[in-house]
Parts: sequence; C-alpha cells; structure tokens
Amino acid sequence: MEPFFARFKIDALYAEDVTTKQEAYRCVFDYIECFYNSHRRHSARGYKSPNVYNQEYAQMCV
Repeated sequence: MEPFFARFKIDALYAEDVTTKQEAYRCVFDYIECFYNSHRRHSARGYKSPNVYNQEYAQMCV
C-alpha cells in the first residue's frame, strides 16, 4: 500500500488544490476510478491496467 499512497500523493493530491473534504473525496475517487484502475499500467500485471487484467482473468475462468 505504501507505493500506492506515494504515487497517489504525487499524481493527484499534491497536483490539486484540495481545500474541503468534498474536494478530497472527489480527488480520491477520480484518481482511483478514473486513472489508477482504468489507465495506469502495472509491471506486476504485464503492464496492463487493473481493469484490463481483471477482464482477461475473468474470461480465462469461464
């Protein structure tokens, strides 16, 4: 989890001017759902995003 939070702080939190709790919630949601799970590639998963990896895994299990 530490590498995740390090990347989150660099990529999202420090890049935005978060001043309210609502903005912080939006920032976290946008980072995880709109970027991290959809676009960010992971070397441990063959440089695929988590969404793509999970879809391919689910198709193999059917």
